[in-house]
Order: sequence, then structure tokens, then C-alpha cells
Amino acid sequence: MKAVVLNLAVAASFAAGAAAQPHHHHHHHKKNAPAEKREVETTYVPATVTQYLLGDEVVGADQAKDGLDKGLYVVVGETTPTFTPPPPPAVTSSSTSNSDAVFIEKVTSSSESTSSSAPPTTTSSAPAATSSSSSSTGYATGIDAEFPDGKIKCDHFPEEYGAVPLSWLGLGGWSGLQFTPNYKFGDLSISFIETGVKGMSKKTGFYSYACPEGYVKSQWPSAQGSTRQSVGGLYCNPDGYLELTRPEVKTLCEPGVPGITINNKMSKNVAICRTDYPGIEAMVIPVDAQPGAVRQLANVDSADYYHWDNKPTTLQYYVNQPGVSVEDGCVWDCSEDHDECGNWAPTILGVGKSSDGNTYISLFPNTPTSSAKPKMNINITGDVSIPCYFKDGAYAVGDSGCTTTIPSGGKAVVTFSDA
Repeated sequence: MKAVVLNLAVAASFAAGAAAQPHHHHHHHKKNAPAEKREVETTYVPATVTQYLLGDEVVGADQAKDGLDKGLYVVVGETTPTFTPPPPPAVTSSSTSNSDAVFIEKVTSSSESTSSSAPPTTTSSAPAATSSSSSSTGYATGIDAEFPDGKIKCDHFPEEYGAVPLSWLGLGGWSGLQFTPNYKFGDLSISFIETGVKGMSKKTGFYSYACPEGYVKSQWPSAQGSTRQSVGGLYCNPDGYLELTRPEVKTLCEPGVPGITINNKMSKNVAICRTDYPGIEAMVIPVDAQPGAVRQLANVDSADYYHWDNKPTTLQYYVNQPGVSVEDGCVWDCSEDHDECGNWAPTILGVGKSSDGNTYISLFPNTPTSSAKPKMNINITGDVSIPCYFKDGAYAVGDSGCTTTIPSGGKAVVTFSDA
């Protein structure tokens, strides 16, 4: 079965711009170029060198891109943005290391190797922002209720415990399915992962889910894929019951770090789609910013949230063009306007709170996947360190986007307005 490349866009730099405080820079495995002076603040403008690795073999950029475009390769472990201080200003080097690499793997049949496949789409209604108060489980329910570990069958979506069903994906409400028949509880590495798609029978493995606005998923195993895949969600055991994968956390969802809101001043909605991470890494977790609405944008404290390959991670949101519904935009491949929607959305918004207490917010183009530009203005204001925006067809710093910070307890508003 041929797999589809998921989330290729995240090979782009996460900190496409720069932080005003030069000792703390939010980036996605890329090197920084010399600093340039802008009034009294120092701005690092990134110049990146990307290396494609197939196992231990370096693959040329043209060959890698061609293979990715044709579905011969998939990107693994790509959504791993981290907080790392920038190096001192120096001459840009053409050297690169594994931390600057995009890891890819060959695609074979699912019976022979790990496969990754994008979930197909169907049309349905948007998810409710809050969890159901009813219960068919016989246990206490609610987003703050403890999930009854090993007591609920895998064919029951646990909406009673705060999980938000994504019905348009056709996965029974789940945001992603990763079938792992060889996994044993306690394993640190998983050699075989098959991504579930619509119509597949439910199997043993990991069942990922969305949470209400401002909340994030709290369940994922310590195990990761042997070729750097992230794995997330509840575990459907061989007996057909759902188990917690972080038993020390009893709930399915946890509040994110507050302080970031979306304000849509346009007459059309904007579908903002977070990657299902850890998990299948498709952009399917929705925030539907309707006209005139103010919505909460989930953020995480990276030191206390999911770590990939022992590195802290952040959250990434794909921002679709105005007027695209969440059913059409919060999917891998849109049924309409393919080149400016879903995985090809024009811009990405990244957020995460660093160990220094600052929350870093990045706005950057979805290159090299998409050449589209937002058909709106996007401006990040509030307790921000430097301006960061997309206005009149250009980003604040340059073509690679921008990064700003807010201090601990600070607030920021991401405003959408007509161009």
C-alpha cells in the first residue's frame, strides 16, 4: 500500500523570524545566520541548510523532493520544533548535522514496513467546543473526571471525558489511528506502525483524539517509532479496551498555557488546524474562528509536555485561507482548492512556552510545500517583544516569517483582518 507524505511543510524552519532577546530563539532544527542591527534590538535572520537522510545515507535535495512528491518517501519525526538559544553571530556555514536534517524513509507495502497514510475526508458538522455531560459508561464523567482505565471498549469514543469527536475524518471520532500489533506495554521502541484510514477495521494500537478549545491531549506512551515516528493517544489493548498511556495523568485532556487568543475581524471564518502531535501528525485538530469571534489558542509548557527524541516540542497550527470550513481545511488533502488548503495552507502559526518562562510565537510561510500567500492580514499584538505580522503580502522580518515572545503571564492576540 503506497503511503502519503504527512506534514512535509514542517521541514520548514519553525522560528522563521527572530526573538528580540538574542539568548532565546525558537527554531525548528535550523542554523542561524549573522545578526543584523535594527535600532536597539538584535534580530537573527535565519539562513538554513537542510540535509535529507535516508537511514545513514545522505540524499540529494532534488532526489529527496522528487521522492517525497511521488510518495516514494515519507518524512519521519518532522514535527519536532525545539527551543534552543541561537549561536553567537558568525559566518554562515554550509555544514550540517543530524539536528539540521529531515529524516525520510522509503515506502513499501504495509505488510513489510511502517506506513504512513493521510486520512481521507468526508463532510460533516464541526465539533462541539465542550465535552458531553451524558454518560453511557457508568462512571463519573466530565473533562476533569478520571478516565476508567481499561474499562471502556475501543469502539466507544470517550466524548464523556472531554474528547472532541472529529466526525468528518471517518475514523469514529478519533483524530488518528496507529495500529501496532507487535507493541507490548512498556516497550520504548515500536518497529511497526500502520496508520489507520477510513474503512479499516479497528485493531490493537493507539487511538488519538482532539480536546476542547484551550485544552491539549494528555495521553501518549513513552514508546516512539523506531524510525522516529511520534505516537499518541489511548491504547486499544488486545482485549479491545482502552488504556491510559500516561497512567500518572488520569484525564484525557489538560488545560494549555493561557494567554493567546484569536480575533477574527473579517466577514469569513478562518479554519486553524493543529497537527495531531504526538500521533499521525496530520493537521486535523480544529479551531474555527468565525466572523467576529474571539477564540482561545492552546499553548503548552514545552518542558512539561511531550518530548520527541528527548527534545521538548511545541504546537503548530496550519492557517487556511478565509472562508475554508474546518471540515475542508482541517484535513490532509482538501477536496477543494488543493493548493491553498490543509497540508498546503499558506501559513503556519507556532506556539510554545520555553523553560525561560517566555512563550514564543512564530508566523511563517508553509514552504516548500505551498507557494500560496494568505488572502488576509495577520497581526500578533499584546505583550509582545517585537512586531510579528503578515501584512499587505509580506511578513514583518522577511520572506521566512517572524518570531515574537510574550513573558510568563503575558497575553497576545492574533488578529485576522481583510487585506
